[in-house]
Amino acid sequence: MDSQVRGNAALVTASSRGLGRASATALLRRGVNVVANGRDEEQLEQTVSELESEAAEGARVVGQPGDLTDEADVSRLVERTVEEFGGMDHLVTSAGGPPSGPFMETTDEDWYEAFDLLVMSVVRLVRESAEYLQADGGGTVVNITSLSTKEAIDSLVLSNAVRMSVLGLEKTLSKELAPEIRANAVLPGAHETSRIQDLVEQAVERGEYDSYEEGLDARGSGIPVGRIGDPIELGEVVAFLSSPRSSFVDGVAIPIDGGASSSNL
Repeated sequence: MDSQVRGNAALVTASSRGLGRASATALLRRGVNVVANGRDEEQLEQTVSELESEAAEGARVVGQPGDLTDEADVSRLVERTVEEFGGMDHLVTSAGGPPSGPFMETTDEDWYEAFDLLVMSVVRLVRESAEYLQADGGGTVVNITSLSTKEAIDSLVLSNAVRMSVLGLEKTLSKELAPEIRANAVLPGAHETSRIQDLVEQAVERGEYDSYEEGLDARGSGIPVGRIGDPIELGEVVAFLSSPRSSFVDGVAIPIDGGASSSNL
């Protein structure tokens, strides 16, 4: 089915690995031109090389390194997208997670750093890209956040609390920037990202599991569909929300968790 986005341009942040990379992959497969981003230039270069093989005919991917907490780097990300592709149709925001820890061990500096990474990065990205997203019939914003915005996760107080601000921002944007720009969010549960892979491999080394497959199965045992997610499954939802196929979807936050959450809303 044609997603009607071929030839569009997208900026996908924190896309050198993980869920950001999966989102870039899904967009490239649909013929969208993508600017990929990451702080590690070597890792980003490798990712761009690998993503090129995923792109539909005619679609291009370029890398732009940058720190999402650096206002100048954020500006350069948007500028690079417009320079490379003549405009910008889609913004997908992703960022690394803040450190874990209980509330009483979390410092003021931890709180400010988490807010800068998770919230102000989105504020600055949308502010810089809004005029381009509004042009030529409008565009989309998709924020990748976390299932922790629906159900608090033990020892993740920063993610539990700060990511809620992204949802409040996303809902506000869906109203203030409509109808030219639609803004939505996805709330990932457990997916087989490099972070999960590392944790499972470490557990195997400690003797907690006999094999990687056993450790992975254990992580998916409490999920109704019986497994954790493949990152591309979230990427496919991001691509759908970025396309005219979802033209009446605005201001929502969709859990992508295999049914793991128990919240009714």
